[in-house]
Amino acid sequence: MYTHLFLQAPANNNSMLFIMGAMILVFYFFMIRPQAKKAKDAKKFQENLQKGDRIVTIAGIHGTVNKVNEDGTISLEINPGSYLKIEKSAISIEWSQQANKALAGTEKK
Repeated sequence: MYTHLFLQAPANNNSMLFIMGAMILVFYFFMIRPQAKKAKDAKKFQENLQKGDRIVTIAGIHGTVNKVNEDGTISLEINPGSYLKIEKSAISIEWSQQANKALAGTEKK
């Protein structure tokens, strides 16, 4: 008597493909693309480091670039005469930019 309710035709395959495609586009534009742009900006920032640039590492260590080495590392001066050798990939672009903005704000006053 009620069996015809459960025996309906399957959903249209084209509509399922459209929904899957839309989901992939949403993931791309809201997750993958911004993350790739952020990684590209961080790499550009790390490649353009020069002696005298103030940076912050991902561990929260503040310092000034003393020397950029050819092996992908930098010599970071923490205090006068105290140096650390760190990987360029350990530099936080966000924290470095925030620290430089805060430093620029205090120098103007």
